[in-house]
Amino acid sequence: MSERILVTGGGGVVGGAIVRALIDRGDDVRSFSRGEYPRLCTLGVETVRGDLADLEAVQDAVAGCDAVVHTAAKADLSVHPQPFITANVVGTANVIAACRRGGVGRLVFTSTPSVVHSRRPIEGADESLPYAERYDAPYPATKARAEQLVLAASDDALATLAIRPHLVWGPGDTQLTARILGRARAGRLRLVDHGHAVVDATYVDDAAAAHACALDALADGGARGRVAGRAFFVASGQPLPIATLVNGLLGAAGMPTEHRSVPFGLAYAAGVACEAAWRLARRYDEPPMTRFLARQLAISHWFDLTAARRDLGYRPAVTLDDGFHRLAASLR
Repeated sequence: MSERILVTGGGGVVGGAIVRALIDRGDDVRSFSRGEYPRLCTLGVETVRGDLADLEAVQDAVAGCDAVVHTAAKADLSVHPQPFITANVVGTANVIAACRRGGVGRLVFTSTPSVVHSRRPIEGADESLPYAERYDAPYPATKARAEQLVLAASDDALATLAIRPHLVWGPGDTQLTARILGRARAGRLRLVDHGHAVVDATYVDDAAAAHACALDALADGGARGRVAGRAFFVASGQPLPIATLVNGLLGAAGMPTEHRSVPFGLAYAAGVACEAAWRLARRYDEPPMTRFLARQLAISHWFDLTAARRDLGYRPAVTLDDGFHRLAASLR
């Protein structure tokens, strides 16, 4: 049966993919975003403009919906914490409050595996991995707090869960894909420790499919009790060296492969220096390097997807090579 589902951040790459996936299966979709996204209107999506920090605006967007997928977030490498707290923590608290006041029964939250990233390699770990004790950046710190709020809110009236898609990439991606291609074009792209660290990325359509699976699992009376209040790692299930992923993205853009590398110690020191300079100058844009980014590029992190496969019915459908072909076609 068709449902009315609100997607916060429907204009973003993940939110937009979720919107399309829900429309394709017949749902009535509403998007809540700060900006204007004409392409959503062409899909027949009802668009509502507003800010997550405005509880009244969030309540108006939630009204009349059967479920909410909360994807909107501040997700970048800038160093000042307050904008992250406002968007990710206060905004998420407002979404939870609006769901309760509007009688919404299901909430799926888009989280990130970086909430459990410590200073050690993560290789095949599952959801029993605890939250990190310390964070190198405001983004993972505030996403961890937001995820905790969502999972703690789960009860008989509002069933919640969190999806942790790892390193989302693909057409329209303004984070991983755009950063790599942009740095390569500017001649500033370097691998860290030769790109030997192993990661498992997520093609954007697979990330969207995982959210649709989560909505269905929360709606299923039998599955709801098993999945509510939990977080699930999502990826392609194809761990590979970062250098392979980076050069695959470059190849899709018709650019030469990158083999130049800097040691982790140098990258980390550059991150410390850049963060200090950005704080001193009160700059709110992204530094060229941060401690968080240096660790992400140098330390292996990939996860066991058993829980998402078993409990949500998640099945990654886009292989790495297929994803590179799709990206190349979109860039052309």
